[in-house]
Amino acid sequence: MRLVRFGDRGLERPGILDAGGVMRDLSEIVPDWNPSTLSNAVLRQIAALDPVSLPVVSGRHRLGVPVAGIPKFLAIGLNYADLAQAMGRELPSEPVFFTKAISCLAGPDDPIVLPRGSTHTDWEVELGVVIGTRARYVDETDALSHVAGYCLVNDLSEREYQNNRGGTWDKGKGCDTFGPTGPWLVTRDELNDPQDVDLWLEVNGVRWQDGHTRTMIFPVAKLISYLSEFMTLEPGDLIATGTPPGFGAAAKPPVFLRDSDQVRLGSAKLGTQQHLVEAWRAA
Repeated sequence: MRLVRFGDRGLERPGILDAGGVMRDLSEIVPDWNPSTLSNAVLRQIAALDPVSLPVVSGRHRLGVPVAGIPKFLAIGLNYADLAQAMGRELPSEPVFFTKAISCLAGPDDPIVLPRGSTHTDWEVELGVVIGTRARYVDETDALSHVAGYCLVNDLSEREYQNNRGGTWDKGKGCDTFGPTGPWLVTRDELNDPQDVDLWLEVNGVRWQDGHTRTMIFPVAKLISYLSEFMTLEPGDLIATGTPPGFGAAAKPPVFLRDSDQVRLGSAKLGTQQHLVEAWRAA
C-alpha cells in the first residue's frame, strides 16, 4: 500500500493510492496516519478494503509528510560503501547516527528555505524507514518486522553549520524545511526488501546522485537492531538511512543550493519529490 496525507499544512487528511495511482480518502476510516494507526492490525484492516469503494480525492492537493506526529527523526551518516570510497574514507566499524529536529520536517513538494545567510546548503537523497511497532533490543533477524513502511527523505544539511560551528552535526541538520519526506509511505508488504531500492537526485536538471541501497555498509535490519540498543524505537519514529555518492560538498569545486534552484529526487519504488529553493525572508 501507498499511504498519503493531503491538504494544507496542519490540516492534512489520510489517504491511500489505489493500483492506478488514484488518491482515495480514508478520513472516514482512520483519523490520520500517525503512530497509533501504523499498527499491524490497522494496516491489515486497510489492506482488506477495496480501494474502489473509497471516495476519490478530486483536484490537486498539497501532499504532507506521510506520517503525522513523528516522535523521533534519527539519521545515519557515511553508510554507503561507494560514498566512503569516493571520499577516501575508511568504512566505519559501527553506524554513525545523529538526530534531526522534528521541526525540520516538510512535505515532498514544499519549498526548501535556505537559513538566513546560508552559503553551504547541501542535498542528500535517502531511504527513510518508519517504525510501526515498538523495538527495544531487537535481533537483526527480527528487525524488519517492526517496520511500518518506507519513504523518500532529503537529508538537507548546512555544511558550514555542520562542520565549522563546533559541537555535533545537529545544528546543520535540523534547520526548518531540512527534512522533506514522502510523497507517500510504502508499507512493508509492498516493499519487502529495503536493500533493493534505487535513489536519485537532480538539481536544475543535472543528475548528481544515482545510487542503490544494495551498497549500504549497514543494511536497514542492522540499523534498526543497532539503534534499539541505545533507545526504544517507538511507532512513527523515522530513520534516514544514509546517502549514496553525489552530494554537493564532495564535488570539485563544491556546489551548494541557491535561491530559485530546482531540486528533484526520487525512486522507482518510493515516488518523487520536487522543490523550489527559496532564500530566507523575514515574515
